Amino acid sequence: MIKYLVFGISISFISWIVGMLFNSILIKTEFYKKISNLNFIESETLNNNIGLSYFKWIVKNTFFKFFNQKITLKNKKMNLREVRKEMTIAEISHLIAFIFVSIIAIYKGFTQSFLLGLIIMLVNLLMNLYPSLLQQENKRRIDKLIKKQVKPMASTGSFVLVLITFSFSSFY
Repeated sequence: MIKYLVFGISISFISWIVGMLFNSILIKTEFYKKISNLNFIESETLNNNIGLSYFKWIVKNTFFKFFNQKITLKNKKMNLREVRKEMTIAEISHLIAFIFVSIIAIYKGFTQSFLLGLIIMLVNLLMNLYPSLLQQENKRRIDKLIKKQVKPMASTGSFVLVLITFSFSSFY
């Protein structure tokens, strides 16, 4: 059983590299734009029911918080669109990794042992699917912040446009 768990963890770590490699190819396609706004679970209640809040706590309070420093909000002056872009890269890389490991888990489950396939899949859920779902939740939160940023700018922009229009009309 320990051997199965170690194999599952090892293949999941390897899958992160596979996910990043395939994502670097996929990011250059039109298809990437379509999948960059995925939302598997929009319900906050359902996210909590599947334990995503516990997973978020684990990521924030263990060594996992050091893995991708590009997706942390350090201050209010950060470019939220850039943070969202990095979240999307992490999310899709984890999804690719999830699919990769799922194929291996199914194969191992049929050819070697159902228990091996099951353990690989459970590790895969925790190391690839849950991080992807967490990124989706975080992107929704970032999108709300981006909308709040745009609203004041839009109203300020409208005010400036009115001032410019008024200034030009006073010349004639």
